[in-house]
Amino acid sequence: MKVAFYAPMKHPDHTVPSGDRTVARSLLSALRFAGADVVIASQFQSRDGQGNSTVQEQLLQQARTEAIGMIERGKLQGWRAWITYHNYYKAPDLLGPTVCQALEIPYLQVESTRAKKRLTGNWAAFSRAAEDATDRADLVFHFTNHDAEALRAYAPPTQKLRHLRPFLDRKDVEGARPRGSGLFAVGMMRERDKLQSYELISQTLHLLKSDRWTLAIAGDGPAREQVMALFQPFGSNVRLLGALSSEELAQQYTAHGIFFWPGVNEAFGMAYLEAQAAGLAVVAQDRPGVREVVPAGFSPSPDGGPGALAARVQDLIGSADRLKQAQLSSFENARRHLLPAAANTLRDGFRDVGVLL
Repeated sequence: MKVAFYAPMKHPDHTVPSGDRTVARSLLSALRFAGADVVIASQFQSRDGQGNSTVQEQLLQQARTEAIGMIERGKLQGWRAWITYHNYYKAPDLLGPTVCQALEIPYLQVESTRAKKRLTGNWAAFSRAAEDATDRADLVFHFTNHDAEALRAYAPPTQKLRHLRPFLDRKDVEGARPRGSGLFAVGMMRERDKLQSYELISQTLHLLKSDRWTLAIAGDGPAREQVMALFQPFGSNVRLLGALSSEELAQQYTAHGIFFWPGVNEAFGMAYLEAQAAGLAVVAQDRPGVREVVPAGFSPSPDGGPGALAARVQDLIGSADRLKQAQLSSFENARRHLLPAAANTLRDGFRDVGVLL
C-alpha cells in the first residue's frame, strides 16, 4: 500500500540533529515495518519560528503551488493514504488536507497539538491553518495523554484518535547492560526548560549526603557557559562531555547506572527510552511527558523540588539491590516501547480508516 509521509517542520533527512527528525525517521521505519510502501511526499517546510504574518502569507502561497504538484504526483504514484507528522501552529500542514481531498484518500496525523489561544496574535494565520488541518484529519495518533485531552475536546464527531506510545527505532533491547553506578545526563544546553533541568540537577547534587557519586553530562549549546558555571563547584565529580554521536551516547549509557534528567516541560524525551533500553535506572520528575516513558511510581512530584530528587538519587546510590531492581524495571519498560508495538498500533489505525497496509 503506497502511503505518503510528510513532516512540515523538518524533513526526515534534515542535516541538523534534533529529536523531531529522530521521531520522523522512527515513524518511517515503523510504517515500513507495518507493511506500508512509504514515499516522502514533499520537502516543503512551513515553519515560521518568529510569528511573522508576511512570512506566513508567503508560505501559504508557496504551499498552494506545491499542492498542485503533489496531487499530480499522488495520482501517478497511486497514493492510498497520507500521514503527517507534527502539525502545529508554528509549522502547520499546508499540503495534506488539499491533496487528500483531491485524491479522495484518508488523511492521518501523528503528534498534532491544539493551540486555539494562538488564533489571535502573531501566529493567527498559521494557527488557523493548523487547526483546520487537524479538524480535517480522519485519524490522529497522539504520543501523550496530555495532547489527547485537547484533541478529544475539539475533535470533530467522526474523527478517530489512537494512542501511539513513544518508541525506539529497534526491534528489541537485548544487549549490553550497565557496567557502573554513576549518574549520566543528556540534554541540549539552551535557555528556559533545558537550563531549568540543569539547574535542578545542580541543586540536587548540593543536597546529597556524601560525595561518593559522579555525573557525566552529554550535550552542548548556546547556554554551555551557564551550565559549566552550575557544575563548577563539584570539581572532578562532574564531567562535561560535549555533544556526542549516537554511537558515543550508547557507550556512555552502558558505562553508567543512573540516568538523571528532571524533564522540565519535556514532550516525552527519547533519551529516557534510550537509557532504559540500556538498563539504566531513571531519576526524573513526575511530569506529563516523562510519565509517558518512565514507569509509574518512580518519579517524585515537581512539588518536592530538588529535595525529592536528592532522596531518589541517594536511595539508588546507597543500595545496590534497589539500584538493580530499578534498572530491571527500566529495562522491562523499554520492551513496551519498540518498533513492533508501534507498527501494530499504526496498522490498526490505518485499518480504522479503511486502509490495509
